[in-house]
Amino acid sequence: MCRSRTQRLLAYIVILFLPASVLASPPTWDTCDECHGTDGMGREDTMVPVIAGIPAEHIKEAIFAYVDGARRCVREPRMCETALALSEVAEYYAAMERGWPGEEFDKDLAAEGAVLHQRYCSRCHLPPDHEDVASAVGIPLHGQRSEYLRFAIETYFAGDRESLLETMADNILKLEDGDLTLLVNYYSSYRSPD
Repeated sequence: MCRSRTQRLLAYIVILFLPASVLASPPTWDTCDECHGTDGMGREDTMVPVIAGIPAEHIKEAIFAYVDGARRCVREPRMCETALALSEVAEYYAAMERGWPGEEFDKDLAAEGAVLHQRYCSRCHLPPDHEDVASAVGIPLHGQRSEYLRFAIETYFAGDRESLLETMADNILKLEDGDLTLLVNYYSSYRSPD
């Protein structure tokens, strides 16, 4: 089902104000911890995204994208099954500081990726420690797991996620062979300030 951003946000607001009794089998914190970990950095599965430090509004929007069908549960059907009752989880993980997922990266590729980020992504995707990150259009990609980033971007190409902004859809199509590797190395190079 495709809706405009305004329609999606209005429907999301309705969901937020539904009483818990209306939502089927609301998940517990353990449901989220099983995949994302108590620190929001994910567990052993490198395909589980880091959600620590993502502003609450972005997490809520991602959750609603599963509810609305803008994101399909390609790998993990359980995410769609629990998404309806997860809005309070956004605040919980947003309060956490994003750590480093411990991944290696190539400094030269990361430097080239920084140029691509600046050209295509920097207006919407700010680092998690940036003062304006909560009002940014996109979630912080800096410090995200490389395998998950690669998967997520590829889902846009495959049509399993729809871009909320035409600019993003256009910019993804401008990526050339090898650019994804450069961007992944750049985002993997992020370290939160001490």
